[in-house]
This record gives sequence, C-alpha cells and structure tokens, in this order.
Amino acid sequence: MKSTEQAAGRQTDPATPGSAYPPPRIAWRVTSLLTFAYLLSFVDRQVVNLLVDPIQADLAISDTQVSLLQGFAFILTYIVFSIPLGRLADTHSRKLIVAGGVLFWSLATAACGLADSFRQLFLGRAAVGTGEAALTPAAWSLLADYFPPERRSFPISVFLMGPYLGAGLSMIMGGALMGMMEGVDTVSVPLLGEFRPWQVTFMLVGLPGLLVALLFLGVTEPRRQQLPDSAAVAAATEKPGRVQVLAVMRSRSETYLALLVAIPLLVIVLYGLQAWVPSYLVRSFALSVQEAGFTYGLVALFSGSTGVLLGPVVGRWLARRGVTDYPLRLALWSAIGICPALLVLATADQVALALLAVVVASVLVTLPLALAASTLQTITPANMRGVVAGLYVVMTSGVGMGLGPTLIALTTDYIVRDRDQLGVSLAVVGIVVSVLAIVLFARALVPYRQLAKAIDASA
Repeated sequence: MKSTEQAAGRQTDPATPGSAYPPPRIAWRVTSLLTFAYLLSFVDRQVVNLLVDPIQADLAISDTQVSLLQGFAFILTYIVFSIPLGRLADTHSRKLIVAGGVLFWSLATAACGLADSFRQLFLGRAAVGTGEAALTPAAWSLLADYFPPERRSFPISVFLMGPYLGAGLSMIMGGALMGMMEGVDTVSVPLLGEFRPWQVTFMLVGLPGLLVALLFLGVTEPRRQQLPDSAAVAAATEKPGRVQVLAVMRSRSETYLALLVAIPLLVIVLYGLQAWVPSYLVRSFALSVQEAGFTYGLVALFSGSTGVLLGPVVGRWLARRGVTDYPLRLALWSAIGICPALLVLATADQVALALLAVVVASVLVTLPLALAASTLQTITPANMRGVVAGLYVVMTSGVGMGLGPTLIALTTDYIVRDRDQLGVSLAVVGIVVSVLAIVLFARALVPYRQLAKAIDASA
C-alpha cells in the first residue's frame, strides 16, 4: 500500500538508472494537459498585446508604459520566482506546483480586468507572472521522467506548441470579444459593476484556468529518473547546492551560454513580434483591432506551431546524416535566416508581404526551441533539471519578454521617433540580437560535439 506522502504526490522513492518509465498513454495524457495549461498561460500573458490601443485611450499611457505592462511587470515576478519554484520542483510534488500556479495566474488575469489605472494593471500583470513561473520548470521535470531521452524531444516540442497556440488564440479570442463589444461603451458584470470592454476581456480569458487547475490534481507523479553521466556531480537522491550547479555549468560553459543566452536573444525577436505586430498592422495598414487580432492570431498559430514541431524532424534528418551538433547548428542557421526576413518586414508596403515576413521570422525563431529544451535536459544531471529549467525560463522570459517589447518601444519612441514605423523598430532590434546569437552559437559547436560524445560514451 502507498504511503500517505506518496498518495499526496510527493516524491519519496527516486528511480535508479534504468528504471522503467510510465506507460506511454499516461505520459501523453499528462503531456496534453501540460500543453493545454501552457496554451492558457500564453492566452493570459499575451492578450494585453491586442488591447494596447483601448488601454492607452482609457489610461492615457505611452508606448513605453504599454511595453512595461507587456514585459517588465510580468517578468519582474516571473524571474524572481522561477528559480525558487524550479528548485522546489526538484524535491516536491510537481503536479501540485503546477495546479497552484495555474490557479493563481488565472485569478490574477481576471483581476487585471478590475484595474482602472496604470499602477493597478501593473500589479495585476506582476501577479500573473508569479503564477506562471511555476509551470515550465515543473513541466520539464515531469516530461523528463515520463519519457526516455530518445523519445523526449517530440513530447517537449508538443509542449512547446503551447505558447504559439496560446499567443494565436489570445489574438483571435481577444479580437472576437472586442468585436462583439464594438461600439459598446461599458459592459455590466453581475455583482461587480460597469467595466470597459478591454477589462471584461481580461476577466473572461482568465476563467478557464480554474478548471485546468483542478484537473492537475488527478495527475500521476512519476518517479524521478537519473541518466548515467560520468560528469554528474551528485547522485539523484541528493539536493545539489549552488556550488554543484555552477560547477556543472562551468564545465560546459560554451554549451550553456548557447542555450541560456543565445536562445533567449532569439526569443527577443519572437516576443517583439507578438507584442507589436497587432499594433503594427493597425498603424501601418489601417486594420481594425478585430481584424489585426484575427489575422495575426492565425499567423501565430501556424508559424509558431510549425516551427516548434518541425525542429525535431529537421534535427533527426541532420542526425542521420552525421551532424552531431545539430541542435546548435540548426539554431545558428535559424539566426542567420531571421535577418533578411526582418529587413523585408521593415520595408513592406503591402500587408501580405509583411505577414509573410512575420511568418518566416516566427518559424525560424521557434525551429530550434524544442531541440534546445531537450538538449538542456539531457546535458543536465536529473537532480538539477528543475533549477536549470528555472534558469532557462528566467533567461528566455527575462531577456526575451522583459527586453523585447521594451527595446522595440524605446527604439520607436527615441530612435525612429515615429509610432507608425514599428516595422523599422522590429527590424533594428531583431537583427542586432540575432547577430549576437550567431556569434554564441558558432563558438559552442565544437565544445558541444565533444560533450555529446562524452555523454553518449557514459550512457
């Protein structure tokens, strides 16, 4: 009979090397639920990007202030809590961590609809970031214990579809809701009072997460797996300290720099597009908010999902042809390809051409992400995966979401000095960060080949 602690979902019996993984049907069921939670997190996270103009009109705030709501307010708490929650995921019930996070961020998103000032909306967005910090470290740790290494990249790529499905759906759903309330000055909410349409949109998109949080209580907590790795500095049953984690990262510094710095630099491009393309379509091509949301929503659904699913397929194709450094080489090629796509975006005079450039750039940014996530889990000892995944979240979100929207807004406000030239701002910022990423990926190719060979030999 299981102990009370085990029944509560806490890990008390770490797996030894070679122990069996859960049945695939269970593993994929949990993967689907995690992906849906990730999708919802991005609906809640990104819906503000569609509401820029109505929020600005009501709260009388600038593009730079809007960018703080899009990025900094959310990232401020996301960064603070990601690594502590990642460490918690290494030692405690991951399903309970996820359930609590989903519940918290959903309530916080709904609460954003109660805001009637910049300060209140800033605090609401910060609360959303606190809840969402729980998901990725715990989810990655769960997936690593549900699937063996050779079958891990595809479920991780499915999980990583969540942001792009969520970003697309947030545009489509938000645009539809705003369209339904077009011409309506205020909406009456039972027991709460009268609210503006953009406030009601926040309330409605936050509600589905309450059900998802309940569903996670029925998830089976898997036993923790430990890959054989002669470079590991601690046994699977030990809780590593900061010195141990840093020792592993220093011994593989070029690879970790590529995964924890260069990948986040590329993510700046993605978050920049997600934050400002709807406004770019409104300002440059006179689309309505509803038209911009629906149009960009479809683009985000297609391009992000295509890129993240295609990455492992291209990776396997390269591996069969003897390209042993394919995770980083594919990222290098993607970074190179992003630059001309953004140049087209900056000069496009037709909406179709602009959207084509957005599709190409979005596919290229997302193409290496599943392989990068899988590689990070593979090169990291099992009892450090949660904290390293938390660090990855801090970097991709802190650099990508924290800097991306704001760098573009600052470029628009202080360099381009024309709010109707968002395409130029997107290109300037995106090309600069892509070039920096190219340098880091190129430097890591040889060290990664040596590291992959050593891990394969010790397995």
